[in-house]
Amino acid sequence: MTIKEMIARQGEITKLARTENRDLTDEEIREFNDLQTKIDSAKSVSPADDKSGSVTDETVRQAARAAEKSRIADITAMCRSFGIDPQPHIDSDVSVDECRKLVLEELQKSSGPINAGRVTVTESEEDKFRAAAADGLLLRMGVDIAKPADGANEFRGMSLRDLAIECLGRDGENTASLLRMSRDELYSRMSREFFNPTSAFPAILDATIKKTIVEEYNKVPTTFQAWTRKGSVTDFKPTPDHSYVLGGVGDFELVPENGELKNSTPSTSLLPHRKVDTYGKQFSMSRQAFINDDIGFLSEVPAAYTRAAKRTIDKAVYKILVSNPAIYDGTALFHANHKNLITSGAAPSQTTIQDIILLAQGQTDPFGEPIYEVPKFLVVPMGYEFVLATIFKSAQVVGSSNNDINPLYNYPLQVVQTPWINALAGESAKPWFMVADPSSSKSIQVDYLNGQETPTFRRSEPAGQLGFVWDIWLDWGITAVDYRGIYKNPGVV
Repeated sequence: MTIKEMIARQGEITKLARTENRDLTDEEIREFNDLQTKIDSAKSVSPADDKSGSVTDETVRQAARAAEKSRIADITAMCRSFGIDPQPHIDSDVSVDECRKLVLEELQKSSGPINAGRVTVTESEEDKFRAAAADGLLLRMGVDIAKPADGANEFRGMSLRDLAIECLGRDGENTASLLRMSRDELYSRMSREFFNPTSAFPAILDATIKKTIVEEYNKVPTTFQAWTRKGSVTDFKPTPDHSYVLGGVGDFELVPENGELKNSTPSTSLLPHRKVDTYGKQFSMSRQAFINDDIGFLSEVPAAYTRAAKRTIDKAVYKILVSNPAIYDGTALFHANHKNLITSGAAPSQTTIQDIILLAQGQTDPFGEPIYEVPKFLVVPMGYEFVLATIFKSAQVVGSSNNDINPLYNYPLQVVQTPWINALAGESAKPWFMVADPSSSKSIQVDYLNGQETPTFRRSEPAGQLGFVWDIWLDWGITAVDYRGIYKNPGVV
């Protein structure tokens, strides 16, 4: 159709309605609007107008296709911003304005509060019940919860048997029959529910265990995280540490007026590969624990495995420092060639601390250029706490007859003590270390798969196991990514 023909058709639609003394029907309005859209689009397209001012059919089709694309894009964006499936509105051939009206009607029917263009999804009654039951179990176990779910106190006094009956009753089972069951019979009944994805009872146990794991992991007293770098990898393949270190590019050169910048290829040095592995255990809630209403299991057992996971990382980090293995370049982490080892062992003192700081300040990059290492942590075995407090908090040198000024007074070094150095060194000399600021220097890095620091767990069903069983695991890897950020004094016995 030409523009003239489309305008004529619009006239026919309005004339028919006037003749019949009525308003336009929905179908007539839709056709009228579609024609107007095509007219507007056709007028904006420039090719091949004929002498009569009409537009070719191909031009109209192009304009119509463009208008349809625009309609679909606008409807899709509008519906998705409100969490509504756009396809039904696209298929019904409604205009953008009509779709906007329909979307508002849908939101009014759902009674969902609208905030900043988004629909707030409210909790279902089942979700509220499960959250309250899980927090009720934690409260019964003595776990301090800052803000328990509404109704948690109602479940605080429930035994595991009572909670199981409550869950099955909510699923429509006869409560009177459930009450007549023995604890053993009820245990067998709940065992069948354990792998039902919609069953409330195992889901409540899962929620309780998850909160216990997160809460306990943050409370485990470890020190490795204070001075190591934290990283993340996306899979189990070896991952290059940012691929390369750049260096050896030389100084910036003067560029005269209208001069030419010279091309330069930087030297590179391949760094080590980081890799994570999986570490885990399996734990179970036995039949006896259920029958005996051993509620402490839900906090004590998962918490014990959570503490073991974090302490395993702590031990592994300090094992690298004490055992001093060869790293990516084939040389021991602490070695004279790395310029990060004090050759004569001694206990921490004003003199030996100054020596290790000066050693760090003389460090160079892989290409012999001086670099800035900012001392940040002093990592020591247990037993030096009071000696170091005296060194860093005394304005004068301790024991000096001339009241000499103490250059380490309030020196910005944070002391990190760990018993792992004592335990791993055994009867040998106890080394101590100075670590540069991890934000600007590298030494030891702890990586987690996808940044997941807390253990993951899932329900399991091992053959022949009588009880509710869970797998718990954590993926991590520890790598000495560089030797320039850490320095060692071999210490004394």
